[in-house]
Amino acid sequence: MISSQKVFMVTANQIFNVRIDMVKKLITYLILLLGMALACQSAYAEVLDKIIAVVEDDVILENDLQREVAVIAQRIQSSNTAMPPEHVLRKQVLEKMIVEKLQRQLAEKAGISLTEEMLTSSATDIAQRNNMTLDQFKQELQKQGLSYQSFLDNMRSEIVISQLRGKEIGERIKVTDREIEHFIETEDKTGDGLGQYHLGHILIAVKEGASSAAIQKAKAKADELVKALRSGQDFTKIAMSDSDASNALKGGDLGWQTKSDMATFFVDAVSKMAEGDVSDPIRSPNGFHIIKMLEMKGVGKHMITKSKVRHILVKTNELIDDAEAQKRLSALKQRIADGDDFAALARAHSDDKGSALKGGLLDWVGPEDLVKPFQEAMEKLAINEISEPVQTQFGWHLIQVLERENKDNTSEHKKNQIRDIIRKRKIEEETELWLRRLRDESYVEIYQDRL
Repeated sequence: MISSQKVFMVTANQIFNVRIDMVKKLITYLILLLGMALACQSAYAEVLDKIIAVVEDDVILENDLQREVAVIAQRIQSSNTAMPPEHVLRKQVLEKMIVEKLQRQLAEKAGISLTEEMLTSSATDIAQRNNMTLDQFKQELQKQGLSYQSFLDNMRSEIVISQLRGKEIGERIKVTDREIEHFIETEDKTGDGLGQYHLGHILIAVKEGASSAAIQKAKAKADELVKALRSGQDFTKIAMSDSDASNALKGGDLGWQTKSDMATFFVDAVSKMAEGDVSDPIRSPNGFHIIKMLEMKGVGKHMITKSKVRHILVKTNELIDDAEAQKRLSALKQRIADGDDFAALARAHSDDKGSALKGGLLDWVGPEDLVKPFQEAMEKLAINEISEPVQTQFGWHLIQVLERENKDNTSEHKKNQIRDIIRKRKIEEETELWLRRLRDESYVEIYQDRL
């Protein structure tokens, strides 16, 4: 018989052994946790080391910056433009990335997005405009060292930002008839409304509410740059190094513009400039602008071919599909060939009630007055010839051209362009202000020591 004291000793030894095992396991577990924590801390420190900038609730990493710098550098080299110093290029590219990221964040908050189908459709359109299939376009991108996915990502960003700007700015822009009249009375007095100017642009930015000292400092810098440019220093290189404008990485190139396209505060300076001239600093709400007249083109006549045309329209609906619409118009064309009057048939059968009352007559029309399929079909017709049924977004048409004549459309063309010109000018000015305000009012921290 086993004594109770022996039983107790055995049980105590078992408990003691179990506790020793538990302590060993706990120590092992704590060592593992400590190792994981140290590893995580190391990984976290490594990520922190790679952060170049914090942009609101997102970051820009060194790899992102390097990739974008490489793309921009390749673009600069291919344009045979002098490469700015690396630290200047990195700074300019980073600023571009910050502004783009802020816009994408804002677009996301506004619910602006693109589906993969929409992206593919846009890519297909670009390929077709370059006379390529989508597969050929992908191959061409690979030859240029660009991946198709990177192209799609960039295109998504550009489209989303464009839609955001349309929502934030475009919807607010209005052009009144009085503004159009005022433009004609003032800015087009010299008759050079169609004159074109190739401009270079540098902006020395000034923040909203900046102190007098900050404004004077920006003005002094602008004066120094003007002096350097007039002494013969390279405009493109200085624009890349010193301009705060969104097109700095393009060497400040604004492309060809009419006076009506450009910012309002440029017009007076441009009117007094000859080719090669550099303007004095021009003050605006954004800061101080410097422009250079790179090239100029004179005014020329704008000739167009106008056509006196009539048509018969058959719209599709639940009862009339495409095949039925074509069948009806083909029957009407045969009746006209057999001697029936086009005007009488248009009055009786055309679904375009406005022109039907005039026997289908649209009167004199120019290229800007018609939808593309109608215009293309009309241009192929001889005088009095009647087309086959032609489909547009409005339905199916029979088209007949009665007369054609070439007209000097310079005056009318200028007037037709003015509304779009004023709108474009307003959008550009508002966009520059909006981007500057977005940048100034957002939380951005740049790790200067990592640039």
